[in-house]
Amino acid sequence: MKLRAITLNNVRRFTAPVTLANIGDGLNVLSEPNEHGKSTLFDAIHALFFKAYGANDKEIKALKPHAGGAPEVTVEVETPDGRFVIFKRWTSKAQATVHKGGTLIAQADAAEDWIAKLTGTSAGGPSGLVWVRQGLTGLTDGSKGEQAAALEARRDLMSSVSDEVEAMTGGRRMDAALARCKAELAQLATATGQKKAGGAWRTAADRVDELRSQQADLAATAQALHTALNDRQQKRRALAEVADPAAMAARKDRLDAATAAHRVAERHAEQVEGAARKVTAARLAVTAARTRLDALRSAQTERDAAADWAAQTSAAKAEVSAQFATAQAASVAAQAKLEAAEGALKTAQADQARLDRQTAAREGALRRTELTTRIAEAEAARAVIETHAAAAKTGPDMAAVQRLEQLSTALATALATRDALATQVIVTYAAGRKDGVQLDGAALDDGVAYPITRGGVLNIAGLGQVEIRPGAGAQDTDAVQQAQRALTQALAALDLPDVAAARAAADIRAQAVTVTGEARARLEALAPGGIDKLREALAQIPAAAADDAPLDPAATAAQLTAAESSAAAAQSASRTAAEALASLRAHLAGAEVAAQAARDRLNRAQASMAASGEDTADTLAQIMAAAMAELTAAEAVHAAQSTDAPDLAGAEAALARATSIEAAASAEIALLRPQIATLDERIAIGAGDAVEERLAECEQQLTAAEQTLARYDHEVAVLQRLAAALTEARVAARERYFAPVAAELKPLLHLLWPQAELTWTQDTLLPESLIRDGQTEPLDILSGGTQEQIALLVRLAFARMLERGGQHAPVLLDDALVYTDDDRIERMFDALHRQAGDLQIIVFSCRQRAFRDLGGHRLQLLPGAA
Repeated sequence: MKLRAITLNNVRRFTAPVTLANIGDGLNVLSEPNEHGKSTLFDAIHALFFKAYGANDKEIKALKPHAGGAPEVTVEVETPDGRFVIFKRWTSKAQATVHKGGTLIAQADAAEDWIAKLTGTSAGGPSGLVWVRQGLTGLTDGSKGEQAAALEARRDLMSSVSDEVEAMTGGRRMDAALARCKAELAQLATATGQKKAGGAWRTAADRVDELRSQQADLAATAQALHTALNDRQQKRRALAEVADPAAMAARKDRLDAATAAHRVAERHAEQVEGAARKVTAARLAVTAARTRLDALRSAQTERDAAADWAAQTSAAKAEVSAQFATAQAASVAAQAKLEAAEGALKTAQADQARLDRQTAAREGALRRTELTTRIAEAEAARAVIETHAAAAKTGPDMAAVQRLEQLSTALATALATRDALATQVIVTYAAGRKDGVQLDGAALDDGVAYPITRGGVLNIAGLGQVEIRPGAGAQDTDAVQQAQRALTQALAALDLPDVAAARAAADIRAQAVTVTGEARARLEALAPGGIDKLREALAQIPAAAADDAPLDPAATAAQLTAAESSAAAAQSASRTAAEALASLRAHLAGAEVAAQAARDRLNRAQASMAASGEDTADTLAQIMAAAMAELTAAEAVHAAQSTDAPDLAGAEAALARATSIEAAASAEIALLRPQIATLDERIAIGAGDAVEERLAECEQQLTAAEQTLARYDHEVAVLQRLAAALTEARVAARERYFAPVAAELKPLLHLLWPQAELTWTQDTLLPESLIRDGQTEPLDILSGGTQEQIALLVRLAFARMLERGGQHAPVLLDDALVYTDDDRIERMFDALHRQAGDLQIIVFSCRQRAFRDLGGHRLQLLPGAA
């Protein structure tokens, strides 16, 4: 698109029509003082292309003159399709029209659609890249809407010229891939890489922690069970050591030896000092009598207590034995019932399997009938295909018939054209006459026009002949002959006499094609894998056995249900009986241990009683009294004749020690046996809870959960690595993505700074920094003049890219070089001329002296309409 003329009416200061005409190709310059209307022209052009005729926003209101009136803008544009005049009026009697050569081709909304197609669909289109409004020389100036429209225009342009890079790594698809990667990563992890609450990664980790805790609990329980087993083993070993007959005999021997030593000491004391011996003997006699008396009384008490405990434990054992026998019988009965129920269940299952085979045979019969029918229908369809296949390939197809009809139509058209241009003869007979005139021997009808293309002879009855000879400019009949020849050759190629025969043959072929297609579709529906597949399926269907008596499905199902229920009940009863028997077996073992301990205690008590002989308590009391008397007499003698006595205390200590050892061993045996029984019961209960099996199952679940967690760990690591790789790829692709615009910009940039380069940002598709003399300088720290020069050069590069992409848009610059010094403005003028060879550039400027040396085609804003 190129602008050729612009007319304003009722636009700000222009209350009467003014026109900027004769806008040429290349560089055009309107250099006028301030308030001459240059910015008004720019705003009016922008409104015509990008503001709907029905708009009445602040930008349209800003175009209205102070005196009022409806703003009107007319622009003449030239496109590859010709010249068009676009007109718009806003506010009052709003209107939009498009004319070509004085002919209205679009108006109202249709005119808006025509303009949108001309400029591009975005809000600003390509022009948003190359039009510079006064005061907005930077690339990021303007409102948010204008910035967004410019970004969209840049993105569309970059994608159109860099579509291959865009498709791979450079643009939106890269952003979409990176966004999707981050979205999937956000479902599992937080921004800091931690497990996200509620996410699958966190759930897997929590499951692992839960199973590890459960494993620790079960392991502790199992360890406690092992500890109980070890404790029982140690206690059994200790009991065996203490209750060993040899150990018991050794303790008794030790006690006897201590007693003998004690007596030897007494005799020695008697020998050393007679008096002391008598005292000692008397004291020993007293002590012995007291000991015997105490031992007898203690033994009687222990015997009575042991007898009572033995009676109790014996009764308890008898009771538990009876319960155990009852439970054992119940377990045997339950096992017998279970075996009977399982036999009945096997019989019912066999009947159900036989019923299933019978049902499958019956269903197979229906399937056999269905397959037989399908095979027959499929063979019939295949026969139809074979019958009509040849006819479907014989005769002309519809394309050939259409070609013949086109040739026939061409012949008819040639004949009609020849007859319309040829000399015609019309005979009007007198009243009462209907014939009498012949043309080349053929009678002519009244009032009918007969064409004469190559002359002829009229025979008039009664008058003679009239010869008609066409002149040199007579109608040429070559077209008719060529059309006739083409039609004849086409019919001969198909071996057909005429078009009607060709059409009939084509109808026969089309009908055969239709019948064949229908038969083929029917064959495909009946036998998708072929008829042989159906025959194989038919052969695989089992036939019913002739000697198999039919079963009642309801009765068989009821029998199977009842058998399953009975088997389940019997199995439950057997399991309950077995558990009760195991519990009673443990109790019976404990009762036996307690009874044995009671018997041992009674035996010891009886043995202790037997050691007292036939002495009674009274006899021993009398003996003790006599001994006391003797001791008194001996002490009196000893008091008079006392000398050093032997170490009787040491002998007594040894005897006491041997006695305490024997007592401690008996007490330890009595303590260990109940403890071992308690441990037996605890171990039986722990073994019934299947702790080891539960621990193994928990460890298997923990292994699976850890594998799941490892997969999520790997997935998060992969996503994190992928995000980093995509980010690296996007950075690496940036140079390739901006290569087209960089190539266009390079020669322009080198007019100002040789060897300089620009770096670009992916987000805004705009320059980010200037690299010159090996230094990278961000654009925002550059001077205002340098920034506006780079912005203008970038726009010129975009304009060249648009032109090469088939979207030619004029470059409008309204005071685009405000801060540029005299030296650089000359080089900027060179850049404008360099680009003007392929582009239409229109420069508005109030700097008349500076732009006098710009050159180009000078424009003037003149009163009046174009």
